[in-house]
Amino acid sequence: MNWDPNGKPRKPDFLGIGAQKAGTTWLSQMLSQHPEIWTPPFKEVQFFNYRFVEEHRKWLPWHYKRAKISIQKRWDEKGEDVPEHIQKYLHRVTREPMFTNHWYKTVFAPAPENTRTLDVTPEYSTLPEEGVEFISNFLPNAKFIYIIRHPVDRAISQLKMNLTRARRKPDSVEAWLTEVEDPVLIDRGDYKTYVPRWNSRFAADRMLYLPFGMIARDPLGLLRRVETFLDLKPFDYRDVGKKVFASDNSLSVPDKARAKLREKLEPQFSYLDETFGKEFTSQFR
Repeated sequence: MNWDPNGKPRKPDFLGIGAQKAGTTWLSQMLSQHPEIWTPPFKEVQFFNYRFVEEHRKWLPWHYKRAKISIQKRWDEKGEDVPEHIQKYLHRVTREPMFTNHWYKTVFAPAPENTRTLDVTPEYSTLPEEGVEFISNFLPNAKFIYIIRHPVDRAISQLKMNLTRARRKPDSVEAWLTEVEDPVLIDRGDYKTYVPRWNSRFAADRMLYLPFGMIARDPLGLLRRVETFLDLKPFDYRDVGKKVFASDNSLSVPDKARAKLREKLEPQFSYLDETFGKEFTSQFR
């Protein structure tokens, strides 16, 4: 791993802000291979949403506990001990005080001087007005990437993830219809509310929107667009076609539940067509 144990705290240069279940893990895995990019050893720093979305604070201790376990497991699988400099780093970023401005900069301290830093946290897309305003002041030179997915597909993928984590499996159409009423499914994909917040503060030279379907159809083409936007040299990425976090195929959403989601999300389709155009939205899948 490209790592400077004596590096100084610094702010990130680039942020992947969303959307949830729209390829952010894939994007993070690809860009982490690029020699000009440094990413933390765990995905999703969760700094800004901790500061501005109170309900997210409930699960963030679990998020960091899981991250430490995952890093330990990766080294165990190689039959090696976690290097001392990484152990020290993990100890620092998981002890109080966390989520201060200085703590956030410490997360990126190991990045070598000749690299630029990346924070991919899909929850950032849901920030309230004051959160986006804070970012515009705190990161005056950063660039942002926002991947947009077909609203119903995205909501269903999130629902399946939530059900899998909760170890639940709806046993009837009525049970599925109840599940799709969960407001969190609408909230995470509320592009009509969130996109204008980001557009009001970041012009096209700092905010790149991408359609999710490009990841499957033309992953290298998407990465070339990202490289151009971030002013990176073209790179030969590994496993560009590899799927990450595929949905549980045993969870089959009935047509009635899918239709209910489509009805609830109809305003999103209209907004996206008007904002990005039909050519862009035709690439959601």
